[in-house]
Amino acid sequence: MSRSALAYPPSRPPAAPPTRRGRPAAPTPVPRPQPEPAGRGRRAARLLREAVVETAWPTRCAVCDEPGAVLCDRCADALAVIDRWDACPRCGAPWGRVQCSECNPVMLAASGREALPYAEGAAAVILDEAARAVVVTYKDRGERRLASVMAARMAACAPPAWVAPETLVTFVPASGAARRRRGFDHGEELACAVAGLLGLACAPLLRRPRAADQRRLSRAGRAANMAGSLAALPGATAPGAVIVVDDVATTGATLCAAAEALAAAGAGPVYALTFARA
Repeated sequence: MSRSALAYPPSRPPAAPPTRRGRPAAPTPVPRPQPEPAGRGRRAARLLREAVVETAWPTRCAVCDEPGAVLCDRCADALAVIDRWDACPRCGAPWGRVQCSECNPVMLAASGREALPYAEGAAAVILDEAARAVVVTYKDRGERRLASVMAARMAACAPPAWVAPETLVTFVPASGAARRRRGFDHGEELACAVAGLLGLACAPLLRRPRAADQRRLSRAGRAANMAGSLAALPGATAPGAVIVVDDVATTGATLCAAAEALAAAGAGPVYALTFARA
């Protein structure tokens, strides 16, 4: 008989080694696959949802409307940056180093003031059509990702003397109607982003303003509209320096009202920081 014709008994698994009492040892348990962490699944779902949304409604530049980024590099480089060596050291107006056109006695008198209630002001860019498009897209069209873009410009222009461990960042809150219409408080998100970049704490100190929309008002009308419209939140105190954040400064009426309310709550000095300045 050839070797290939030999039949071999089927192989058997080796017997478990006997224990001390002669009983076979228990078989080694087979590990069961662990379920995927819930956080990983949620993250994957979020990425998939963002991919679908980006495909259907691609991100577009707030200024030129080209797809790709909320503010493309070309438009970001074209923003009219305020040179602090040309700007007013007091209010931050773009061309006020020698003779400020905004905080001189004549303009202050037109607003019913003798002096600014805040110590210093600064802004990142001039309020031209491009900057206005960024602001409108952020707060009125709901592109909240622009907050980090705007905050980066604002943090970069904040004078180093403002930034101290005890300095607190706050914001001019949106009115109740604007908050409901937009679904978020644009000032709060902007202030939190600025505070994070400066390494400072951010806290709400002012109650929501009780004033009409003043985008169509004159300088005197804005001052009258904001007079007494802002006050500190009940129980809010600010024993040290405060940086008050807003998106835009035109006549400065809102920042002045905010500074007066903060000073009444014990803040001092108060600094005013905005993204754009007229």
